[in-house]
Amino acid sequence: MDDIFTQCREGNAVAVRLWLDNTENDLNQGDDHGFSPLHWACREGRSSVVDMLIMRGARINVMNRGDDTPLHLAASHGHQDIVGKLIQCKADTNAANEHGNTPMHYACFWGQDKVAEDLVTNGAQVSICNKYGETPLDKGKPHLRELLREKAEKLGQNMVKIPFKDTFWKGTTRTRPRNGTLNKHAGVDFKQLHLVAKLNENQSGELWQGRWQGNEIVVKVLKVRDWTTRKSRDFNEEYPKLRIFSHPNVLPMVGACQSPPAPHPIIITHWMPYGSLYNVLHEGTNFVVDQTQAVKFALDIACGMGFLHTLDPMIPRHFLNSKSVMIDEDMTARISMADVKFSFQCPGRMYSPAWVAPEALQKKPEDINRRSADMWSFAILLWELVTREVPICGPVQHGNRHEGFLGGFEAHYPPRHLTTHLQAHEDLHE
Repeated sequence: MDDIFTQCREGNAVAVRLWLDNTENDLNQGDDHGFSPLHWACREGRSSVVDMLIMRGARINVMNRGDDTPLHLAASHGHQDIVGKLIQCKADTNAANEHGNTPMHYACFWGQDKVAEDLVTNGAQVSICNKYGETPLDKGKPHLRELLREKAEKLGQNMVKIPFKDTFWKGTTRTRPRNGTLNKHAGVDFKQLHLVAKLNENQSGELWQGRWQGNEIVVKVLKVRDWTTRKSRDFNEEYPKLRIFSHPNVLPMVGACQSPPAPHPIIITHWMPYGSLYNVLHEGTNFVVDQTQAVKFALDIACGMGFLHTLDPMIPRHFLNSKSVMIDEDMTARISMADVKFSFQCPGRMYSPAWVAPEALQKKPEDINRRSADMWSFAILLWELVTREVPICGPVQHGNRHEGFLGGFEAHYPPRHLTTHLQAHEDLHE
């Protein structure tokens, strides 16, 4: 069977839909040249496939190896309808590739007059220079130059050339496609894992930053008492269900294995540079979450949870809180499947109860209305995003036992100034 890039290039909508319906497929992966499925569909003018990819959460400003975005390709090839769709989805009209060329440079060079007009109307600059000092107007034929100059002046553009070195456009953050090989390896060879730095350790296990298949990863080594054949079987049955690559607001468990010589179960997930939403809101990371970004995080989480609610059966032992929501490099919030509890992990114990609905704390798991309980947790998250306060702050202590990966395992990554303090990790015994 042809790969997804070929299907998008050829506009095979039925095959693309079937591929997208498999949760182990990542629509934001790239081919050998860093072209995502959206790049190919935009380049070839496959409008229905573009619609499908956008609806499923394709990243609009993703870059290939030459820093071209899908808008560069759609503009070059004169696909006016697709250019319109991308702009509607907040495509960066002034994104510069490795040569400093914007989509407007290509629209002018290839004589795509209608596309060039649409780009100007939507904020594309006609006087921005590429690396060679050329503006889009320099690349266009005389009639197009006049038309665009007049249109740009009417829209209030400054016609003075903008030098390449000054072009720091603050458009939507652009990212590279992910390595598509990651979702092909469910079973991982422990010997291939390169553990770089231990991030945290306690009685529940260890958290490591590492590398695998050339990718930055996070490795969780679970310490489970009395590891049995049955627990091993449960582990091997449960983790594949957490390999959900198909939604941009869900962070998949990439793979798993058991480490020799002691049979510790190990789970692997993508490295997220900003850590969790909890880290970002409460641990003083290097960027400020303004109101617009907070609303974006809330929408991301709602989209991710909406998708998880469509799964049948739903994923058991998944509890929504800010420690299990990770922040990706392009400021996308993603619900971490690596924070779902396995059936053999801490039975009868609930971590971070401040986010958990009262009924979920009181009832047996099988008696809980999961969807309504998640709505409660989401409401707590909204409160947290608005107030920037930790719900029911401070650890709840029962005796002298504190379970959970303190400050790191539940939150996925520790803050840079990690000490042995407990942050807000609470234990709750049924």
